Amino acid sequence: MNTQQILPLVPPFTGEIATQKVRKAEDGWNSRDPQKVSLAYTIDSVWRNRAEFVKGREEIIKFLTRKWQRELDYRLIKELWTFDLDRIAVRFAYEWHDDSGNWYRSYGNENWEFDLSGIMHHRYASVNDLPIKEADRKFHWPQGRRPDDHPGLSELGL
Repeated sequence: MNTQQILPLVPPFTGEIATQKVRKAEDGWNSRDPQKVSLAYTIDSVWRNRAEFVKGREEIIKFLTRKWQRELDYRLIKELWTFDLDRIAVRFAYEWHDDSGNWYRSYGNENWEFDLSGIMHHRYASVNDLPIKEADRKFHWPQGRRPDDHPGLSELGL
């Protein structure tokens, strides 16, 4: 039996649990399923994403629906930065293109806070977009979950 099957992903976090929590979040976002992703957040979850403020699962679903209608062929990698008892900080990068075929790599940091059941109740994200050429893309896997053997951010030099 692997560790992920026996360790609940709830606070207080250890390095192993925090790392698994980050990968699970990455997998969810790479599904690009707003309904599925919203379940990782409390009913009254509070977000700051760039300059947008979102409250509750219904607004999260609307936000993510708009996001993935605009950010096409989205592929994300998250990496654990640090953790505490009920908080996790991550850095991330994702690649996407707009409806005109312009490619971007978006870089950012997120601070997460969880309730005792491991559901996130606060998410603060800062994000910057860098225009890139399609030839400069680094995230090449079929839509969905990043394969286990695909390099992470540190291995890619990001």
